[in-house]
Amino acid sequence: MPLIPEEPQIHESAQGPRATPAAGRTAPTPRPVPGPRSAASPRPGNPGPGPARPTPPRTHTAAGQPQAPRPVKSATPQIQLIPAPADGALDAADEAVDLLLDSGRAPGEVLVLTTGEQHPWAAHELSFGEAAYWAQHDARDDVFYTDVAAVGRAAARPVVVLAVNGGADDASARALPAALAQATTLLIVCGDPKRINTVLGTGG
Repeated sequence: MPLIPEEPQIHESAQGPRATPAAGRTAPTPRPVPGPRSAASPRPGNPGPGPARPTPPRTHTAAGQPQAPRPVKSATPQIQLIPAPADGALDAADEAVDLLLDSGRAPGEVLVLTTGEQHPWAAHELSFGEAAYWAQHDARDDVFYTDVAAVGRAAARPVVVLAVNGGADDASARALPAALAQATTLLIVCGDPKRINTVLGTGG
């Protein structure tokens, strides 16, 4: 697995967002806890009413017949690091998701994992029971948020966003390879670069 460099760098590519370091913000934007679900209140990642998001172009076979592109597990998914303190990692992850969706990624292509406190969306949806919560994962029509401890139940998706927002160092060390294994194209890690390099054993 490629190691994250000691000096954090955000690599730009057509597959990932151009993100600005979340650590440079003067005050984090508070995250409102989602209210009761209703048809008029789409979940995070659901574009809701309005123009549809752009979809990736379809490829064509030699015979000219359209063929939908299929996700292929690459040998080494690209890794991007967004520097952020532990208490700002969720905000950074939310911003990364917004950029991914704005760039044309379908909501169902994105999985968000947390190492510490649950994302407010996940905590809210779990209040309706685990069956309903995981049914949304299986539907694959929205961004899905879960704790890294439950990553074994989550299916691989093209893009995984890992928010290193707390938890023990050994848990964070297990989270990184687990998140990388779930990403078929891109892994975005939001957290303290020194801590991430420490748990990877690269110093920093």
